[in-house]
Amino acid sequence: MKKQYSQLFLVTLGILGLFAAPAQAQRNRAAAVPASVKLDTSLLNVVQWRSIGPFRGGRSCAVTGVNGQPNLFYMGATGGGVWKTTDGGNTWANISDGYFGGSIGALAVADNDPNVIYAGGGEKTVRGNVSHGYGIWKSTDAGKTWKQSKDLANSRHIGRIRIHPQNPDVAWVAVMGHLFGPHPERGVYKTTDGGLSWRRVLFASEQAGAVDLAVDPNNPRVLFASTWRVVRTPYSMESGGEGSGLWKSTDAGETWTNISKQKGLPKGTLGIIGVTVSPQNSNRIWALIEAAEGGVFRSDNGGETWIKTNEDRALRQRAWYYTRIYADTQNEDMVYVMNVSYHRSKDGGRTFEQFNAPHGDHHDLWISSNNNQSMVIADDGGAQVSQDGGQNWTTYLNQPTAQYYRVVTDNHFPYRIYVAQQDNSTLRVSHRTFNMTGITEKDWEVTAGAESGHIAVHPTNPDIVYGGNYGGFLERIDHKTGESRAVNVYPENPMGAGAKAMKYRFQWNFPIFFSPHDPNTLYAAGNRLFKTTNEGQSWEAISPDLTTNDTTKQDVSGGPITKDNTGVEYYCTIFAATESPSEKGVIWTGSDDGLIHLTRDGGKTWANVTPPEGIFPKWNMVNSIEPHPFVKGGAYVAATRYKSDDFAPYLYVTLDYGKTWKKITNGIDNQHFTRVLRADPVRAGLLYAGTESGMYVSFDDGANWQPFQLNLPLVPITDLAIKNEDLIAATQGRSLWIIDDLTPLRELKPAIALAKLQLYKPRNTYKVDGGSFGNPKLVGRNLPGGVMVQFHLQSIPDSAHLTSLEFLDKNQKLIKKYSSDAKEKGDMLEAKAGGNRFFWNMRHAGAERFDGLVLWGGGLQGPTVVPGAYYVKLKVGQDSATQSFEIVKDPRLSVSQEDLQAQFDYLIEVRDKLTEIHQSIKDIRTLRQQLNDYSKRLEPIKDKDLIDQIKGFDKKMTAVEEALYQTKNRSSQDPLNFPIRLNNKLSDLVGVAGSGN
Repeated sequence: MKKQYSQLFLVTLGILGLFAAPAQAQRNRAAAVPASVKLDTSLLNVVQWRSIGPFRGGRSCAVTGVNGQPNLFYMGATGGGVWKTTDGGNTWANISDGYFGGSIGALAVADNDPNVIYAGGGEKTVRGNVSHGYGIWKSTDAGKTWKQSKDLANSRHIGRIRIHPQNPDVAWVAVMGHLFGPHPERGVYKTTDGGLSWRRVLFASEQAGAVDLAVDPNNPRVLFASTWRVVRTPYSMESGGEGSGLWKSTDAGETWTNISKQKGLPKGTLGIIGVTVSPQNSNRIWALIEAAEGGVFRSDNGGETWIKTNEDRALRQRAWYYTRIYADTQNEDMVYVMNVSYHRSKDGGRTFEQFNAPHGDHHDLWISSNNNQSMVIADDGGAQVSQDGGQNWTTYLNQPTAQYYRVVTDNHFPYRIYVAQQDNSTLRVSHRTFNMTGITEKDWEVTAGAESGHIAVHPTNPDIVYGGNYGGFLERIDHKTGESRAVNVYPENPMGAGAKAMKYRFQWNFPIFFSPHDPNTLYAAGNRLFKTTNEGQSWEAISPDLTTNDTTKQDVSGGPITKDNTGVEYYCTIFAATESPSEKGVIWTGSDDGLIHLTRDGGKTWANVTPPEGIFPKWNMVNSIEPHPFVKGGAYVAATRYKSDDFAPYLYVTLDYGKTWKKITNGIDNQHFTRVLRADPVRAGLLYAGTESGMYVSFDDGANWQPFQLNLPLVPITDLAIKNEDLIAATQGRSLWIIDDLTPLRELKPAIALAKLQLYKPRNTYKVDGGSFGNPKLVGRNLPGGVMVQFHLQSIPDSAHLTSLEFLDKNQKLIKKYSSDAKEKGDMLEAKAGGNRFFWNMRHAGAERFDGLVLWGGGLQGPTVVPGAYYVKLKVGQDSATQSFEIVKDPRLSVSQEDLQAQFDYLIEVRDKLTEIHQSIKDIRTLRQQLNDYSKRLEPIKDKDLIDQIKGFDKKMTAVEEALYQTKNRSSQDPLNFPIRLNNKLSDLVGVAGSGN
C-alpha cells in the first residue's frame, strides 16, 4: 500500500531538547529526562530528501521488454525497485516508489496484455551484500499503480516469474525463500486468479528453493524448473547439495518430475541450474548446470536425454552469482549464457563467443520474440538496451541505482561526499553545484580505494584520501599530484584462501578512519586495530585480537562444488571502529562476531564491554558505532543479525564507557533490521537510524522512534553522515540522498502543531552564483541557489489571509516581497498547509519593464545582495514571524567586502536608470494614447492647428522613445536587423558588471 505520512506517533521531547543549542554548550552533559507528547509527523514534512545521484547504475538481476514496443523496457534494481524506459534505454524512471521498494529478483510482462506486469522481490544474485524484497506485486496499468499479493509476502527472494502466454491470470513463480536459514515458503508457486492467491506446486526442501523457470511458449502446459540449495551464514556461503535439481511438468505445473538423473546429465552433487526452451523448437532444451562435471547441456527430445555441448569454465565460473541461459527467439541454434562476460553460441551450444555490455557481470537477458535484435541486459551496472543484437548498447550512466557501503565527507568548499560503489569504483561527489545543469559526471571523480572499501579523507588536506578494498588493500591518493600508492597494513594477497590462512583478517569492508585529535594519525582495522602516523609507510598494531577468533568460522567458503573466497565471508574481524571526538585515546571497536571493545588510553589496554547476552544476542554483527556528542563515555551501537535469519532491529546506548547498556528500538518495525545510527551534534537526544527498510528518527535519545521516510524511496540505508546542517544517506540501490538543513528538526517542538505559523531560522547562506534543479531524468538534482526559507502553516491560507515573505536588510528595510496575491508570476508565493520551502535568489527587485520589451543580452534582474545580516518576515493575515540570517562571502574568493559593496552600488544605480528609462517609455506611450484619443475628438470640429500641434509633440516624443528603445524590434531575433538603443546597452551592462565578483 502507499506510504502514509500523516499518522500520529507518540514521541518524547526533553525540555532541554526543544530548541537547537550550540554543540559546545551542550557537550559533557546528558539530556534531561523527557516527557511524553504526541507529535504530528506532518511537522517533519518541511524537510525533504534530495537525490544527487550519481547517475551510475548499480546491480540489476531482472529485466524484461514488451514485444512490439521496441522502446519500452523494465528493470528491477537491487535495492532500488522497478524502473521503466520509454525511449529505448536513454532515460529511466522509477515506477514502484510509493508502493514498494527493495530488491527486485524477477520481472515479467504478459504477452497478450502488456499492461499486466508482475514483479518479484529479492535478488537472485546472492552475494555478500544481498538484499531482500517484499513479495509479489502486480500492475494492470503498465506500472502506474501496484497491488501486493496477499501470499508470498515473506518469501524474501524470488528468482523468476513466468506468465501464461494467452492468460495473464495464470502465472508461475520460482521462490528461493529465506537465504540465511531453513524456511517452508520455497519452491514453485502458481496463481490462476491473477496473483490474488498463490499455491505451492513444487517443493524440494526447506533449504532448497526454486531459482529458474522456463515455459514452452508453444505449449504452456510444459514447464521446466530448477531448485537450488543455497545457504548463507555470516561466515560462509554454500551453493549446491541435497534438493538441487532439474524438474519438468507437462500439466501446467500441477505435478512435477525430477529429471536430474536423466541420461547425459552430470552425476553427483548439483548446484544452481539455469534452464531455457527454444521458441523455435519445443523439443530443444538447454540447461547450464553447476556440478563437478558441469557445463552447458542440451536436449533435443524435450528433456528425455541430454548431451554436454560445452564445459568452458568461463560459462560457469562463480556459478552462484550467474548461471542464466537464454534461447534465441528466432534461431534454434543460438543460445546465450550470462557470466562475467555474456556468451553467444550459433551452433547449438558447442562453441561460444564472448561479449560485454557497457558494464560487466551479466545477470539477466530479454530478447524480443518479434525481433531478436532487440534486447535488454541486466548486469552490475543496471540495464542496457540493444537494437542490433548486442553490437551496441545504451549507457549505464543514466540510472541512479548505485549501491554504497559507507559515506564520509571532507572539509572542502562546497563539501564533497565520498563513497565506494559495489562493483565499480570509489567516488568523491560534489554535494551541490552552482550552475544550471545539476550534478553530472563532471562533478564526480574516482578517488582512493575500490568497490567495497571505507574511505578516510585527510582532515586538513582533502586532496589526500585513503581508501580500502577487499583483500586488505589500502590506497593513498594525492588528488593534487595524481600520485597513488598502496599502503596496505600487511601486503599479502589472500585470494582463494579461507580467513584462517591469513596473518591478519581484513573484512571485505574493513574500517579506516582518522583520529579527530591528530590529523596525522590514521587507523585501520582487521582482527586487530592498527595505527600509522607516517601516511601508511609503517603500521603498528595497538590491540590484541578483538574478535572471538573462532577458527571454526574461518574456513574456506563456497562449497560443496565451487569455492568462492574474496574476503566477503571473512569472519571474526573488526567491522566498526571510531575514536571519541571529546576524549583523545578513547576508541571503540565492534566485531562482526558480536564483541564490543573499548580502550581509554590509546590502545595500551582494552576492555571487553559487550552488552549482556540477554539484550545483545550472540553473533550480533556490530555495523556502526557512534560516540555520544554530549556525554563523555557515551556511545551508540547499531547491530544486525539478518545473516542469522533474524531481521529484528538492534540499537543500543551506553553512558558509562560500556559498563551498562540499554536497548533502544521501540517504534522500529520488528522486521526492519538496523545498519546505522547517527546522533545530531546540535540537539541532544535527536537520533537518526538507517534500516534495511528505510529511515527512522528519535527525539528522546532512542526511547521512541518514528518513521522518517518523507519522500525518500523505500531502500536499504547502509550509512549516514551529518555534515554542517545536512544529513546524507548512502543507500544500497538508490545512490545518495541529502536533507539540506536540519534546522526544523533541531527546533521542532509540539507547540508548532498548534501555532498558525512557524518560521524556522534560515542557515547561513554563501553568496555564490545560484543553481537550479537539473533534469531529474538525466542528472542528479541540484540545490536551488539562494537562501532556503522553511516554514510551517497550520492551515491553507485563503483570500482573507494573504501570505507573504518579505526579505529585509540589516535596518529592516524591504528588499523584496513575495506574496500570494502578486501580479507577476516571479513574485508569487505559493504556500500550503504543513511544511513549506522557499528559495530566495538573494536579488533585489528588478528594473521596471513594459509590454512587448525585446532585449538582446543583459536583463532586468536586480543585483544580488552583499554579504551581511538580513531578516525574513513571514505574514499570514494579521500574524507574522521574523527570523534573522546571515549571507556569507564565498570563502574561495579573494574579493573584498568593499569591492562587493561597490559592485552592488553600481548595479543598483544602473538598475534605477533602467527603471527610469522604461518608466519614461511607459509614460510616453500612455501620453500618446491620451493624445490620440483627444485628436479623434477634435476631428469633428476640424481644429487643424491643435491637431498639428499634437502631431508635432508626438513626433518629438517618438524621437525620444526611439533613442531610448528600438521600437522596430518585435521578436527575439529582430535586434540582428534593427540596432539596439540605450536601454539595451544598459541592460547588457548589468549582465557584464554582474557576471563576476
